[in-house]
Amino acid sequence: MSREVPAEPPGRGLLEGKTVVVTAAAGTGLGFAAARRCVAEGARVLISDIHGRRLDEAANRLAEEFDIRPATQLCNVTVEEEVQALIDAAVDELGHVDVMINNAGLGGTANLVDMTDEQWQVVIDVTLNGTMRTTRAALRHMMPRGSGVIVNNASVMGWRAQAGQSHYAAAKAGVMALTRCAAIEAAETGIRVNCVAPSLAMHPFLAKTSSQEFLDSLISLEAFDRAAEPWEVANVMVFLASDYSTYMTGEIVSVSSQHP
Repeated sequence: MSREVPAEPPGRGLLEGKTVVVTAAAGTGLGFAAARRCVAEGARVLISDIHGRRLDEAANRLAEEFDIRPATQLCNVTVEEEVQALIDAAVDELGHVDVMINNAGLGGTANLVDMTDEQWQVVIDVTLNGTMRTTRAALRHMMPRGSGVIVNNASVMGWRAQAGQSHYAAAKAGVMALTRCAAIEAAETGIRVNCVAPSLAMHPFLAKTSSQEFLDSLISLEAFDRAAEPWEVANVMVFLASDYSTYMTGEIVSVSSQHP
């Protein structure tokens, strides 16, 4: 088994000239990694999040690394008016949206017998309903233009069972189904809708909110005996957003090294 992390590849211009919106891009997780890789691949990017201070910090980090500060827009994906304001801001800042990366999601741990309606509803509303709202808003912008790509973020939990995760697993399975149906509806206008399903991507927030024992149990399921780096998942998002995947739509791409 190998825990060695490969070197992150340099940008190769895969999104040169493209405009990209990334939701939930503040912090240190997959959203920020996706935004960072999109900038590295030549895209003009707008990042959004519900946390204003963290959003500014994320934009500043990107500006320090790439000398280009992305546009920002506060957005709570559970509020339709804010989702529409996000698209409006993207049009104002970028001219149009070529790629929408829907990363916003929320987890939690509770066995179903102990779970409250509120615990269930908040995970479903952010993770599934939020993805529906941002996908719908992006489609309404992209369809009249006859082009565009949407990349949603699901999880292998949409396929696999884990105690305490019924709300999160149900939401991610819903994101997968939403992706497939939206892809069929959008195909006639030339828009592609795909989804990544990561297993375990390690970042500081996850390490802070989960016990090492729990993380070690998840890592033990991975063939490479390590978690993915966030940029490794983001690279697959970039591939799906790029012209290297023009025949792919309605696909759920597992970003995983899990073994039985």
